[in-house]
Amino acid sequence: MAKRNPEVPSQAKAYFLLLLPVAAVIALGIVLAANGRGWSMLAVGLGSAIVVAAAWPILRAIEESRSANLRCMDDFVAPFDERMQQMNVLLNLISEQQLISDRTKMTVSRSRDREALRRAIHEEVNNKDWEAALALAGDMEQVFGYKQEADRFRKDIEGRRQADLRHHVNEGLTIIDRHVRAEKWQEALAEAHKISQQFPGDEQAHNLPQQVEDRRVQHKRQLMESWQDAINRHDIDGSIEILRKLDPYLTPQEAEAMQEPARNLFKEKLNTLRTRFTLSVQDHNWAEAIQLGEEIIQDFPNTRAAQEVREMLPALKDRQAGAPPPAQVTPA
Repeated sequence: MAKRNPEVPSQAKAYFLLLLPVAAVIALGIVLAANGRGWSMLAVGLGSAIVVAAAWPILRAIEESRSANLRCMDDFVAPFDERMQQMNVLLNLISEQQLISDRTKMTVSRSRDREALRRAIHEEVNNKDWEAALALAGDMEQVFGYKQEADRFRKDIEGRRQADLRHHVNEGLTIIDRHVRAEKWQEALAEAHKISQQFPGDEQAHNLPQQVEDRRVQHKRQLMESWQDAINRHDIDGSIEILRKLDPYLTPQEAEAMQEPARNLFKEKLNTLRTRFTLSVQDHNWAEAIQLGEEIIQDFPNTRAAQEVREMLPALKDRQAGAPPPAQVTPA
């Protein structure tokens, strides 16, 4: 502990300083007395010297008492100062340890939070909540500063999202193809619109409705070409069959333009059936006649030929069964 430095001079020094003016007064009194000017000044000087001399023991006692008090105070305060210094060292040590502990806790907490964030990202990916997963990957970069890991997460999330999108789009394409092969264009178009709305950001999904319409138009064009080819080959049955398939695709204007060729086709078909029916009856080929007659009734139910065949069918069936006819069967 540092020694005390008094703020004022010691009393001994002050005492000796007092002797200087007393000595001056005595010297002045001697001079005045020698010159015959009186003894008063010398008496004052001697009186002052006596007072100062009498005060010396008192000043010494006060000085020793003061020194003793200072030593006592130093002895009393020194253990406290030493203890305070020890406590100060201990407090500094505790503060440093607490700082290290806080940093350790912060590091452990950040590590746990980062692991929890990783698990949360994987859960959102498994739930296919891509937006939430990307937002958490952004937190990995912004909160914890792990940009490279965040970029890896973003790449993985985008890859899984694209794979999931392709899976759903391919499933939709399978359904669309099945409807297209069955020529269920409304169902195919509805499925295309559903996929397009479900994945608006995907170009393939966005183009599906137009692709379905393009395939419908292409199929219609193929039917038109096949119908024209069958007419050129004079394939009546083939032409009528294609015309029946083509009918749902025709606009009112197209149907009106094809009405006359279609009427001629059905007329020629009916004439062919009537001719074959007549020949079958003449040849007593009852089974073939009945089959042709039923075809005429089914395909041309409102024609005069169908009415005539309808009247003849009971007799033809009796002849086929071997029963004698009630009257002569006349071909239509």
